[in-house]
Amino acid sequence: MTTDRAAEAEQQVLDRIERARSRKPRLREDRITLAHGSGGKATQTLIEAVFLEAFRNDVLARLEDGAELAADAARLAFTTDSFVVSPLFFPGGDIGDLAVNGTVNDLAVSGATPRYLSAGFIIEEGFPTADLVRITRSMADAAAVAGVRVVTGDTKVVQKGKADGCYINTAGLGTLHTDHRLGVDSVRPGDAVVVSGPIGDHGITIMLARGELDIDADVESDTAAVHGLVGDLLAAVPGVRALRDPTRGGVATVLNEIARASGVAVVVDEDTVPVREEVRGASELLGIDPLYVACEGRVVVVVDGAQAADALRVMRSHPLGVDATAIGRIADDPPGLVLLNTALGGTRIVDLLVGDPLPRIC
Repeated sequence: MTTDRAAEAEQQVLDRIERARSRKPRLREDRITLAHGSGGKATQTLIEAVFLEAFRNDVLARLEDGAELAADAARLAFTTDSFVVSPLFFPGGDIGDLAVNGTVNDLAVSGATPRYLSAGFIIEEGFPTADLVRITRSMADAAAVAGVRVVTGDTKVVQKGKADGCYINTAGLGTLHTDHRLGVDSVRPGDAVVVSGPIGDHGITIMLARGELDIDADVESDTAAVHGLVGDLLAAVPGVRALRDPTRGGVATVLNEIARASGVAVVVDEDTVPVREEVRGASELLGIDPLYVACEGRVVVVVDGAQAADALRVMRSHPLGVDATAIGRIADDPPGLVLLNTALGGTRIVDLLVGDPLPRIC
């Protein structure tokens, strides 16, 4: 009887979640808050209720990291991003290489070879010229490593107090050479979920670099361009279904996007999720779950379960994937949810964040 009541209570919870998710998104706040930029529930509502409602079309509706476009005989991937990280310089990188790598990665997880970038700068009056030179040199170095060129741009200077030093907006263009269609709406039960390396490095690095907390941890951002790793993977493993770089909102947000888009369950085993001890320790002190913490040089891969071992072999042969790990699987039920099998033997739902524990991390 107790088991039946527990099952009934669980089903009621699942039914309430499904009813809430099926409602048409509606922005209830009168003003935009920081939570709307967190990558969690507020961001999702903002995108669907405002931007998707205004600009709806079949390309945008897929809500992928990059848009797949056709121009005559060419197939292109196009993406855009803005970077407002604070502080501008942090262990392992700065806003400059972050802008290049982040844009390259959005193209990479679309299955494209990155080619060209734009760079738009919004600079606050009084910003040190030496810092701007340092940022642009960092961007140039990152572009050279990634094999892309910055071919156009824009500059705006705003009054002191109207920005926070320097913001960067980028757009990226890449070429698609195969008919391999990737998308979070294409995953199916039996697929495996793989992450390319330890998670949470970037977000924790940014939090500690602000100097607001008396915490010492030997950790640095994982910012890196992952297109080489992705290219090797796609060339060798035809069963790759979807790719995402887990930036804002971390791995948990990516997994929720997958579950919702494909109407499947994503089941993750907590013991298998790779997290550096330094990141785990800092996260515990901050009361943050590493699953929600941003990465800037990692890829989440959904692959045919029968080809998971091949995917891991290929990824581990690349410098950015030596610690690639299978962390979960795709199941039928409960559709649209992410479940975590905890280290203590229980199971809990991993939902989208309502707010953001790490504002301005990218």
